[in-house]
Amino acid sequence: MRLLTLDASVILKWYLRTPDEHDLSQAAAILVGLRSGSLALAQPPHTLLEVAAVLVRERPQSVTSDLAEIAAVLDDATLSASRVLPRALQIAATLEHHLFDTLYHAAALESSATLVTADYRYHGKAAHLGHIVLLEEFAA
Repeated sequence: MRLLTLDASVILKWYLRTPDEHDLSQAAAILVGLRSGSLALAQPPHTLLEVAAVLVRERPQSVTSDLAEIAAVLDDATLSASRVLPRALQIAATLEHHLFDTLYHAAALESSATLVTADYRYHGKAAHLGHIVLLEEFAA
């Protein structure tokens, strides 16, 4: 079983599909792998909240059912804040980057998982820390 950390940009692709997106098949393959048990997650504590903040704006008519589906996928995958926050703070300060993004990376680093992201900006700043891959380069 392969252990991943997914940032909100990846999870949201399961629900927000636009014609210009080129990595939807990778996002869908991750969801299939999670459901089959070949992939597992290690997530920071704010994952569901960050995804909810976007879905309530973009899909208000289905936000409740969407979040129930996501919560089921995240079940037992959430790491404690005390486990990830110290490293996330250090990364945020070092990279001068938003804490929410560094929480995902800290979760991956603390659990020996791979952070999968569609956020090119963060990837460019943080790739040297390891345990991170762009969604478009991810092979399930």
